[in-house]
Amino acid sequence: MTDTANNDNIHYPRTVYVQRHSVVTRVTHWLNVLCLSFLLLSGLQIFNAHPELYWGHYGADGDPAVLTIGSSGQGDGLRGFVRVAGVEVSTTGVLGVSSFEGERTPRAFPAWITIPSFQDLAAGRRWHFFFAWLFLINGLLYLGFSLLSGHFHRDITPIRSQLSPQHLWQEVRDHARLRFPKGQEAKRYNALQKLTYLVVIVVLLPLMVLTGLTMSPGVDAALPALVDIFGGRQSARTIHFITASLLVLFVIVHIAMVVLSGTWNNIRSMITGRYAIQEEGPNT
Repeated sequence: MTDTANNDNIHYPRTVYVQRHSVVTRVTHWLNVLCLSFLLLSGLQIFNAHPELYWGHYGADGDPAVLTIGSSGQGDGLRGFVRVAGVEVSTTGVLGVSSFEGERTPRAFPAWITIPSFQDLAAGRRWHFFFAWLFLINGLLYLGFSLLSGHFHRDITPIRSQLSPQHLWQEVRDHARLRFPKGQEAKRYNALQKLTYLVVIVVLLPLMVLTGLTMSPGVDAALPALVDIFGGRQSARTIHFITASLLVLFVIVHIAMVVLSGTWNNIRSMITGRYAIQEEGPNT
């Protein structure tokens, strides 16, 4: 005989849809995706015009290069290399040499990853400046909304209990084992997510914007202190490149986590706001 009383106490996982992201968060997120994509591709076009980075005020006129992506040799002997602080690594077939219209040509980043694909500094700068201003306006809208609505304090700023070494270490272990939050915990960002987003929002993005402005002669004339803060326009260019590289690394890790923790569920939540979580519910 079946014990119906006991069966009534059995709990089964059930799918519950919650609203995870607001309209403003979703719209500004996808605008950021658009802007950062074009900023990266046009930025590489600009870098190709002079593929060396310096630290100081004078660049090639007086400062040694801290990074060079270049090539040596001619014809079939053309080879690419990356040189960092005097240490050179061969990168033929990846960086330094690019095949364009069937010919191998000296080119720091290949044609398929730059906008436009052919070498055109003026066009690259126009693309870059347009999306830079769009990105800045979009970022200010998101930041203003986040502060006024409480989203920044509620969802981005970690609470004290999340910052304990034991809690952080446990989250690191869970991520390494691909164990992601479930149930009510999945509705909120964990401590590692919050700290990462804080570094991106408070450190990397402002640095990218400010160093970009520092490289503008017009901005330098209006705000000469910016040049001194970053130790020169060449130093600002180097910091800009490093910051952009760290943002690319963040995006790669971010996409990997989206895929591993549930691709469609995460994408749907950033399109419609609806996020599915599994909860324990009584047998019905």
